[in-house]
Amino acid sequence: MAIISASYKTDIPAFYGQWFMNRISAGYCKMMNYYSKASKYVSLEPKDVDGIVFWTKDASPFMKSLNKLAIWHYPYIIHYTVNNYPRYLEPAVPPAEMSVSNMQRLSKYGSRVVVWRYGPIIFTEEMTPEFHISNFGSLASKLAGSTDEVVVSFLQEYESTKRRTLGIVSEQVDVKHELLGNLASVAKDYGMKLSICSQEEFANKDIHKASCVDIARLSDVAGKPIIGKKRGNRPGCMCYESIDIGDYNTCLHGCTYCYATRNMFLANKNMREHNVDSEFLCEGNYEILRGVKSDSGG
Repeated sequence: MAIISASYKTDIPAFYGQWFMNRISAGYCKMMNYYSKASKYVSLEPKDVDGIVFWTKDASPFMKSLNKLAIWHYPYIIHYTVNNYPRYLEPAVPPAEMSVSNMQRLSKYGSRVVVWRYGPIIFTEEMTPEFHISNFGSLASKLAGSTDEVVVSFLQEYESTKRRTLGIVSEQVDVKHELLGNLASVAKDYGMKLSICSQEEFANKDIHKASCVDIARLSDVAGKPIIGKKRGNRPGCMCYESIDIGDYNTCLHGCTYCYATRNMFLANKNMREHNVDSEFLCEGNYEILRGVKSDSGG
């Protein structure tokens, strides 16, 4: 049995939902292991899937499919990012009002199904700590009852994103601690716990260490115990082991701070060439690998 992550590398519900449902119907997909450069067979048969973790900024195109997955008894949780950031940071992300409405609709499956993500928290001349307290509070008031947890993190600038995140201001650690304290208080007022993702130095009794791939939450949704082992994908990560079936350079939201899409030209090319009937999400990434290394597994 395995937990399927779909996907922290791209937004499958927003852009690749039909492909995902086709693969569910087929009972498997294939993905590339970025370390071994081998193709990997991933079973999507119900008997082999403990649960699915979706990551999205726009579930609108995938709402009917989520209904089907619930009927087909695939337990899932959804990490839904709603930031309400300026367009120059998130040029193609739907308006926050739409995302809030979607989360409210998804709450019919229970408050344990959807996790709100606010972040990465970015500081600029206009996006001050006061901005985040006000912005966060406005969103939290609307999401009360739709979720019981909000996951936050501070921007970590990678070499690949520095040139795209001009105008970013670095804040002192004590400012960040104070901001998190304020956000945790607001979250609590609206029935949510606040968790910090992969930055455990900010955790305390009021700010929990996030486990984004969370077997306790999946177990609650599934109505039965799910067994797993912790296997984070970076320092400080508290996630349980999962298989991510996404691909880099395939998301079209265009967020300037994104580490997973470094090249929007390539992302658009990959979307144009996307084949909903392919075993792979991004067929072009695998053409050079075929016949070199393969682990069919099926």
